[in-house]
Amino acid sequence: MTDRLRIALCQMNQRVGDLAANAAAILEWRARAAAQGAELVMVPELQLTGYPPEDLVLKPDFVRRTMEAAERLVDATADGGPALLFGSIHAEAGSNYNVFILAEGGKLVGRTLKRELPNYGTFDEKRVFAAGPLPTPFSFKDVRIGVPICEDIWLESVCAGLAKAGADLLLVPNASPYELDKDEMRQKLARARAVETGLPLAYLNRVGGQDELAFDGSSFVVNDDGEIAVQLPDWEESMALTDWLRTPNGWRCEPGECARLSAYPEDIYRAMMMGLSDYVGRNGFPGVILGLSGGIDSALSAAVAVDALGADKVRCVMLPSKYTSDESLEDAAECARLLGVRHDVMPIVPGVEALDRMLPGFDGLAAENIQSRIRMVLLMALSNKHGPMLLTTGNKSEMSVGYATLYGDMAGGYSVLKDAYKTTCFALSRWRNEHRPQGARGPKVAVMPQRVIDKPPTAELRPNQKDEDSLPPYAMLDRILEALVEQELSVSEAAAATGADPALIADIEKKLLRAEYKRRQAPPGVKIGSRNFGRDRRYPITNAFHTS
Repeated sequence: MTDRLRIALCQMNQRVGDLAANAAAILEWRARAAAQGAELVMVPELQLTGYPPEDLVLKPDFVRRTMEAAERLVDATADGGPALLFGSIHAEAGSNYNVFILAEGGKLVGRTLKRELPNYGTFDEKRVFAAGPLPTPFSFKDVRIGVPICEDIWLESVCAGLAKAGADLLLVPNASPYELDKDEMRQKLARARAVETGLPLAYLNRVGGQDELAFDGSSFVVNDDGEIAVQLPDWEESMALTDWLRTPNGWRCEPGECARLSAYPEDIYRAMMMGLSDYVGRNGFPGVILGLSGGIDSALSAAVAVDALGADKVRCVMLPSKYTSDESLEDAAECARLLGVRHDVMPIVPGVEALDRMLPGFDGLAAENIQSRIRMVLLMALSNKHGPMLLTTGNKSEMSVGYATLYGDMAGGYSVLKDAYKTTCFALSRWRNEHRPQGARGPKVAVMPQRVIDKPPTAELRPNQKDEDSLPPYAMLDRILEALVEQELSVSEAAAATGADPALIADIEKKLLRAEYKRRQAPPGVKIGSRNFGRDRRYPITNAFHTS
């Protein structure tokens, strides 16, 4: 009877749809694990296809090629190396399933189908997958291994069923995207399932960026007493060689690596880095370009870009108008110097004057928006000419209430601040000026002048303009928005929760709902919170319902 088992947990990145590269990476990590004595190698959920595959699963040719690639992975285990547990797609009787396969000795020796399909927030699995039956354990070297797939552990029935069927331990493959406080939530859940079933549990998550989602890894092993035995790092690929022992009280994982996980706000910053890096690299852009205004949002966006891509792949352009202050010119130049990026200055005054002649009598907000749109014409022209992707720099507070110009400062290919409220941008900027995150390519010291953080926010589209001329202070605005957006509270409920004037909250709600048509046309950006615009929060554009 087997009393010891060495399992390699491979926390890997993925590229959706790149079957050949994903398969090659699986085999490469398997070879590394074999060199360290692993008997079983496990990779994350849908590692072969990448996650989420979305409507690729509805394409018969994609499913066919995925199953063929899975067969080749099974065949590859005939080399006498360790067994392989990997995620793929299985088609049967006209339905597609999210599957996990155990391959050993060139043969498929076990297969389990995901039973609980998440269909909320960012998840849409019921659209493309069918639910499998209640899974049963695999037998491997006299060990009964239960493999609940991701959502399968969020409800008690699957783990309880595996325990009742005689599982000795639980190996849980995941594709769990990052959001605030997710580490604590995952570990609390895993501990509960381990204690309920009396079985140790390995939680293996993917890492990397996929469009709006950032996957942080943060994989871990918890024993049946709820104690963490192994903790992998966040935001990087990693492999943990875990040693498991049969004891009189069942199987246990021996203590191993316990990496430190990123705390707030470092975790948000690293999510932004990961999301931008994989988005730019995997979509073939040579770098990014952005407008550097001298304000905090563009300064923070530039810092994230440099940390994620390197200064040589970031170009900043200052586009001053007649309302741009000398202070803003100085701050933008100093940001660029600190980051070591190319910095160009292209005044928009000639363009504004030309449009004034073409559009006589335009004033007020319409004239202000013209300035923003001229800036984007210039930035998009540079993007088209030289190839870098235009990085949008707006934050969630502005986008919530519609304080962003359609076809102006909203233009671009990606936004790292899309799900970051203004107060979060302040916290990130202060933190980054004092810390350099793991893996960052930017400077070790400050990335922006302190004055950028301290001065009152302004769009500088008219004389002496300040954001708080027409908005409440951001500390209050963001509390209101969190109540309306993240918590979906009514005006009266939000007033009770925040202490703000109900009339003010009703006005913010009105702005929030009226700006939906703009947000539908905004670029994708990194998901941070529980209700990002796009994947999580999907409101009708034409909508007559208000809570006030």
